Amino acid sequence: MPPQGQQTGSWVLFESDLNKDATTPIVPPSAEKRKWEIVWRNVILFVFLHIGGVYGAYLFLTKAMWTTRLFAVILYLCSGLGITAGAHRLWAHKSYKAKLPLRILLTIFNTIAFQDSVLDWARDHRMHHKYSETDADPHNATRGFFFSHVGWLLVRKHREIKEKGHTIDMSDLKADPVLRFQKKYYLILMPLACFILPSIIPTLWGESLWNGYFVCAIFRYVYVLNVTWLVNSAAHKWGSKPYDKNINPVETKSVSLVVLGEGFHNYHHTFPWDYKTAELGEYSLNLSKLFIDTMSIIGWAYDLKTVSSDVIMKRVKRTGDGSHKEWGYEELNDSSQTKISQD
Repeated sequence: MPPQGQQTGSWVLFESDLNKDATTPIVPPSAEKRKWEIVWRNVILFVFLHIGGVYGAYLFLTKAMWTTRLFAVILYLCSGLGITAGAHRLWAHKSYKAKLPLRILLTIFNTIAFQDSVLDWARDHRMHHKYSETDADPHNATRGFFFSHVGWLLVRKHREIKEKGHTIDMSDLKADPVLRFQKKYYLILMPLACFILPSIIPTLWGESLWNGYFVCAIFRYVYVLNVTWLVNSAAHKWGSKPYDKNINPVETKSVSLVVLGEGFHNYHHTFPWDYKTAELGEYSLNLSKLFIDTMSIIGWAYDLKTVSSDVIMKRVKRTGDGSHKEWGYEELNDSSQTKISQD
């Protein structure tokens, strides 16, 4: 979606850029009933992985050295940014552009996160937006909290996902040699970045390999997995809809806190090209924005796309649920006062 103006180094999209069909109310679809084909290998792997994650959390809180705990937190932030600022905002949505050093850095961070290669992650996420809340959505939230959180990884993919997967154009990302390199060598790079090095590095300051493995590799990995999954589950279920009341995604500040700014989901599904994934994007709840803005200052990130206040206001008044702190309740109060005066 091409910009029509620039403001403080960011692309600003105006009303003319919006999908005019957005004024048509959309009734969220219900999921088709189907028999689950459980992938027991995945079930067993995730059960043992989460048992190890709980044990790692115990070691994190009681046994690990403070330097090991700090290293685990740093890994959480790095791997989180590899998903949020990298796979999501940069590559899946192309909401900003990045120079080679930043693309390499975010690819390293993404490999530490181990949520598939960027090419695979971005393809699934583009499917999620194009076919949101249908059976072609990999983690269709209409199937319930558990399915959208982790269940979708424990069963065979719906036939709609396979049939419509070819409709997703990935040529832009496949043209990036950094992403091609990650994809080609992923089965070598991922174990090294996600498990081996995070386990060994803490031994440099005297930590045991046992603690390093369960705290910095397993616990950190399981934690990042689950907070990322919250965007698919909780952020599609509990919260307000100030921008579009006709879709399932909601605004959930608690999710934004742990997923580095990804919980402003009603906004994101309404304006998916905005690099902030939020209207205001306060740094306290949007560390990914802070990271991208910092990269912009040093020249590694550029062409940051955002949305004009006028477009946001018009959309809020047109399709919001009335919960917007600036334009929502004002409109509701005006309507209520009009009704009272008429009575």
